[in-house]
Amino acid sequence: MSETATTTQPGQSMQEPSVARASGSMAIATIVSRVTGLLSKVLLVAVLGAGWLSDSYQAASTLPTMINELLLGGILTSVAIPLLVRAEKEDGDGGESYAQWLISMGTAILGVGTIIAVACAPLLTDLFIADGGDAKPEVVTAFAYLILPGIVFYGLTALISAVLNARHVFGLPTWAPVLNNVVVIGVLVIYALLPGDLTINPVRMTDTHLLILGLGTALGVAVQASVLIPALRKTGFRFKWRFGWDSRLSEFGGLAFWVLLYVALGFASMTVLTNAATEAGGALTAFNFQWLIAQVPYGVLGVSLLTALMPRMSRAAAHGDNEQIVRDLLFGNRMSTILLMPFSALMTVSGVAIGLAAFGFGRSGVDGGTGIGIALAMSAFGLVPYAITLLQLRVFYAMKDARTPTLIQALIVAVRIGLIYFFVAVAEPEQLGVGVSIAMSLSFVFGAVVGQVWLRIRLGRLRTGFTVWTVCLTVVASSLAFAVAKGANSLVLGAIGFSNPVVAAWAEVILVTAIGLPLAFGLLAAFRVPEMKPAIAKINRLVRRR
Repeated sequence: MSETATTTQPGQSMQEPSVARASGSMAIATIVSRVTGLLSKVLLVAVLGAGWLSDSYQAASTLPTMINELLLGGILTSVAIPLLVRAEKEDGDGGESYAQWLISMGTAILGVGTIIAVACAPLLTDLFIADGGDAKPEVVTAFAYLILPGIVFYGLTALISAVLNARHVFGLPTWAPVLNNVVVIGVLVIYALLPGDLTINPVRMTDTHLLILGLGTALGVAVQASVLIPALRKTGFRFKWRFGWDSRLSEFGGLAFWVLLYVALGFASMTVLTNAATEAGGALTAFNFQWLIAQVPYGVLGVSLLTALMPRMSRAAAHGDNEQIVRDLLFGNRMSTILLMPFSALMTVSGVAIGLAAFGFGRSGVDGGTGIGIALAMSAFGLVPYAITLLQLRVFYAMKDARTPTLIQALIVAVRIGLIYFFVAVAEPEQLGVGVSIAMSLSFVFGAVVGQVWLRIRLGRLRTGFTVWTVCLTVVASSLAFAVAKGANSLVLGAIGFSNPVVAAWAEVILVTAIGLPLAFGLLAAFRVPEMKPAIAKINRLVRRR
């Protein structure tokens, strides 16, 4: 987890080779973070079940992240980080006073926002929890009082990470969420060892179960933020409180407005989704955990691709080279499809088994794991459109256009909310977890189409036919591969005959993954998909050496 940081003198910039040295650590950290995050959620369902208690806790635990995004998160990533880099290059002290100002002002904003949020906890509960739903409003409010102070620590994590990134320190900020996950895992173990259950008639703020889970969650975020402070000091940064207005922010006011509106639209979307999902027991749990599983391949593969393409697209946009932007967009769309479609197919054909294997024990039981698995299987088709939509939005940001992504987000949110209310009207309560998951995926399909049309108007010919052809090839390859894998799984499980459904689910996940993924990528190579050539060449070189 350690990462070498070079101390800078005023007016000097950090050495950029640290980015390359950190890339391996970042990739490993991302995988470890996803694995520990998934483990914490597995324990959460095992300890709390997939009913009202889990839904109540999750409704409360999403509040700090959403409010932090409204207060600071979206503006920070789109406005403050470029300013940090600019201040480092232009200011006589290497941007240190500006970084001090950013942390000081950010902490003040976060502090005031946290106090208001805690005071308004009952109102936030009313906003997020459906009347007559399965989640208990009084339990959500009690958890919120304990968890909402985490807003400050979420914001400080983002602030300090931004300063570290501007100083070319990337590894530790990527590892910090792992420590948060470890703390949460420890808290859940302690909670499981406590005798009795959380009392709700009435809910008492002194209840040990409530305090352990609520304060432990906030502690995890505090640890995540605090471990970054020594790394910041190691760069030579010394903190000093600075307040006031920095004139450089004025020119970014319009950008900040559109970014804030973008985040607010996402907040509105999640408010509607959470409100709808809490109408039925386990629906919010099913949605949140299927989304967590679906994000694993994107977090490891899709984010890495997006990170690599953003600097190239930004440089091309700075030079007005639309042809290069189109080439990068085409490459990104095709690679996202090739990398993620086989995983989408895996989750579609074995989603129920994945849900059972991960969450089918403890208080959740087979029913809880099955509900999560069905939601995953029915909505996994949205993984590739989700990746493509995010890439398209980054193209607009690369062209210094924050307005268009917000307008596209508004359309996506409108479609998503309409679909959510449709499923609320037609679906049975036990099907709402699946319904809101499908609504989310369909909204990204819509977003990918809208984004492609909008970019076509903006940039001209995008060679969309090549992307569609790649999608078709990957669908065919993935379908054939996982048809074979499911057939082999049926033969094996039929011969062995596992009596325990969770054990059978684990066997299916391992067998279908081991057969389906290599076969899918092998078929893509056999179909001579151009993006597979580097991997094929590398394998050929290894074979020749042996």
